[in-house]
Amino acid sequence: MRAFISYSHQDVGALERLHVHLANLQREGRIETWYDREILAGDVLEGEISRELEATDLFLLMVSPDFIASNYCVEREMQRALERHDAGEARVVPIIVEPCDWAAMPQLRRLKAVPKDGEPISEWANANNAYLNVVQEIRRIVDAGDSVAPEPAYDDPAPAAPQQDVPRYRVQQDFDEIDRSEYRDAAFAMIKDYFRRAIGEIDAVDGLRGRFVDRGANSFGSTVVNRGRQQGTAHITVHCRNAGFALGDIYYSFNENAGDNTANGAFNVSSDEYEQFLVVTMAMFGNGPERLNPEQAAEYLWNKFIEQAGIVHA
Repeated sequence: MRAFISYSHQDVGALERLHVHLANLQREGRIETWYDREILAGDVLEGEISRELEATDLFLLMVSPDFIASNYCVEREMQRALERHDAGEARVVPIIVEPCDWAAMPQLRRLKAVPKDGEPISEWANANNAYLNVVQEIRRIVDAGDSVAPEPAYDDPAPAAPQQDVPRYRVQQDFDEIDRSEYRDAAFAMIKDYFRRAIGEIDAVDGLRGRFVDRGANSFGSTVVNRGRQQGTAHITVHCRNAGFALGDIYYSFNENAGDNTANGAFNVSSDEYEQFLVVTMAMFGNGPERLNPEQAAEYLWNKFIEQAGIVHA
C-alpha cells in the first residue's frame, strides 16, 4: 500500500519518529511511504506532488498547529485527499501530533483520528505508546486490504489541558497553609489525570490491560494486567489528605480499594524561598528524589506502580 504523508516542515521531528515506528511494515513490504523529501533535485515540485496525490492509497495527515496554519497542507494536499476519500478512491487518516483546533474543522472531525480518541501524541505520557497506537491502526488498514472504506468519526475529543507558561523570573515569597493546601489539591488533580491518561495508553498496547477507578474528590485507584506474566497484576490506591486521618499530603498503597488508614508511601508539600514542590516520604523503594513538581511525581509514582506488573516505560 502506498501512503502519502502530508506534514508541516515544522513537524519534521514527528515525521522522522513516525518513520521509525513504521519500519516493520516497510520492511515487510506492506507499506511504502512518500512525502515531499522524496522529490529529487531538478524535479518539478508541484508536478511530483500532484502525481502522488492521485496515485496514493492512503493519506496520513500529521495534524498540528503548523499543519493547520499551512495553506498548502490544508487547501492543496488535505483537500485533494478528502476529495479522493469521499469518492471511495483512498483513505484519509488524521494523526494528531500537537494540541490544535482540528476538531473545529468539519472535514477532519467526521474522520476517526489517531492516536486513540484523537489525543495528541505530545500529550501522551510516553510518546512511543502513541506512535505504537498509530501504527497498529495503520497495520489494521493494511491487513484489511481495504483502503477505501471510511471509518466512523469519534465524538469531539475532550479539550487538552491548557499549556502553562514558564515563568521568566523567580520571586521570593512566604507560603502559608492556604498556599500549601491549594498546591496539594492541584498536584493530586494532576496525578489523577496523569493516571487516567496513562491507563488509556496501557489499554492500547497488545497484551496489556488497564483500569482506572475514580473514587471521588480525594481518592482514585488503578489496576494494570500484564498478560505475558504469571503474576503480572498491579494495583494502586491514591489518597489526598482531607480533614480526617491522613498519612501524608498525597499517599498511596499498592492494594486495590485500600483504605485511607494505610500507605506504602507518600508525597508531602514542601517549599523553599521561591516555590512549592513535593518530596517523597515513607518510600518503600528507599530514598526518592529530593524534590518533584506534580508532573514528575505522577511519572515517578506511575513507573513504580507498573514495575510491579513487569512493565517499564520505553
